[in-house]
Amino acid sequence: MRGLDYRWIEALDAVIAQRGFERAAEHLCITQSAVSQRVKQLEKLMAQPMLVREQPPRPTAAGQKMLGLYRRVRLLEQELLPEITPDDVSQPLSVSIATNADSLATWLLPALSPLLKSRRIELNLMIEDEARTLDKLRSGEVVGAISMDATPMQGCVADYLGRVDFLCVASPEFAAKYFADGVTRESLLNAPGVAFDQHDDMHERFIQQHFNLPLGSVMKHTVRSSEAFVRLALEGIAFSLIPKVQILDELENGRLVNVTPDIFLTRRMYWHHWALESGVLTELSLQLTQHARTVLPQ
Repeated sequence: MRGLDYRWIEALDAVIAQRGFERAAEHLCITQSAVSQRVKQLEKLMAQPMLVREQPPRPTAAGQKMLGLYRRVRLLEQELLPEITPDDVSQPLSVSIATNADSLATWLLPALSPLLKSRRIELNLMIEDEARTLDKLRSGEVVGAISMDATPMQGCVADYLGRVDFLCVASPEFAAKYFADGVTRESLLNAPGVAFDQHDDMHERFIQQHFNLPLGSVMKHTVRSSEAFVRLALEGIAFSLIPKVQILDELENGRLVNVTPDIFLTRRMYWHHWALESGVLTELSLQLTQHARTVLPQ
């Protein structure tokens, strides 16, 4: 954009990251007044506010888009500069990805492993429910996001990864205690389940859809860990909806049993990333999608 000075956006980024103008000034080694002036210059050029000036400050919708642009430019610089200045000591390439916990616990790290071993990459994984990972891409905080949304954002591509089948499982002891006569509306009112966080309603909606129980009527533990879902089920503490690919061994050796063998939940997963990619980011998207398609049912 004509007249755009990236120092202005750098100041905006620092105010958000440092949660205030004073700390942003310390981080950038300039005065607080200079930080304020740079943000104001950006707002003047764009003819709209970039910040909601509260404590801590947060970006406006336009500010989020500007930060997304800035972070993509920085990523391109990190990738390009070592190639044209080979005598320079290359810094790690910082790559941020938004993922759901289930993907992280199963196939994501094996997919990224070859790239992380062959390239100097500093990986930052942001864990969110798969219904909210796109918010991180939309705000410019990440270069890609794993989501169940099939519709790409403007300027992005959504590559299909595969299907994730969730089975409703419990330990044999738990099943004997709570589901001796099968999984019914009555037994579900007494049996504790599991949710990932306060936004995760997959467990309750599964019960509502198949057993006609209203939301909020069943007991559930809340744990922000996909591995903890498995552990709670194995310990006989709760029944859980868990990706089949994550518990193949436990199902085979009988440590977990499918308590609703005729019912399961399916989610289709997509890799969302910017359409204009090059170098490491192109390689990352290729490895991630290829590996997922070999592991996940299509």
